[in-house]
Amino acid sequence: MIDLNADLGEGFGRWTLTDDAALLSVVTSANVACGFHAGDPSTMRRVCALAAERGVRIGAQVSYRDLAGFGRRAMDVPPDELADEIAYQIGALQVFAQAAGAKVGYVKPHGALYNRTVHDEEQAAAVVRGVRLALPGTPSPVLGLPGSRLHEAARRAGLPVVAEAFGDRAYTPEGTLLSRREPGAVVHDPDAVVRRSVGIARDGLLAAHTGERIRLRARSLCLHGDTPGAADLARRVRTALRAAGVRVEAFA
Repeated sequence: MIDLNADLGEGFGRWTLTDDAALLSVVTSANVACGFHAGDPSTMRRVCALAAERGVRIGAQVSYRDLAGFGRRAMDVPPDELADEIAYQIGALQVFAQAAGAKVGYVKPHGALYNRTVHDEEQAAAVVRGVRLALPGTPSPVLGLPGSRLHEAARRAGLPVVAEAFGDRAYTPEGTLLSRREPGAVVHDPDAVVRRSVGIARDGLLAAHTGERIRLRARSLCLHGDTPGAADLARRVRTALRAAGVRVEAFA
């Protein structure tokens, strides 16, 4: 059993990047950009409305304040300021989710923040404080890399964690994502993405970029929405998962 999530709403104004309507017919969880790396109020509202209509869980994809760099540039943000910015983004999305008759069901960092919170305990704790500030009294799941400092901080704060894996990203032998600055960091071959996705979901195994086999226990599989042909690839992945005996449904 596995959840399929995708990054959605990654546009701004007249600029669009993700085929939200098509992807929302495939995925079970939607990571909605909250305005700091992409997204704007109207896009957030539309994605929330469509996700609610199709029964797709809505998640806040929070980021460093880096619209020009799509949230993929390393930044040093003071922990208290970062916590406030995380809460701000979640709160903005919650308004539109509630207007659609739904709610923000989980939180996932994006880009540089995602990678930073794998190892940086201080930044990870700040993200978790922001989640608790925006969603007090709600045990909101935190989606992230297994074994990350983010998951450790979330557990200490009493928040559930959801282990995530990527079928279209290369991994190091240590089980972390290969930096996008390295050759081969993104897997572009659709057949390879499908094979890797099935391997993760069914067997919990994947080949690192060095060729070594690593174990990846994931409850959610990310399909990047900004990949060319992302919707068609997502359909192929979902079809292959079913054929392999894997049930696709949102995490509890």
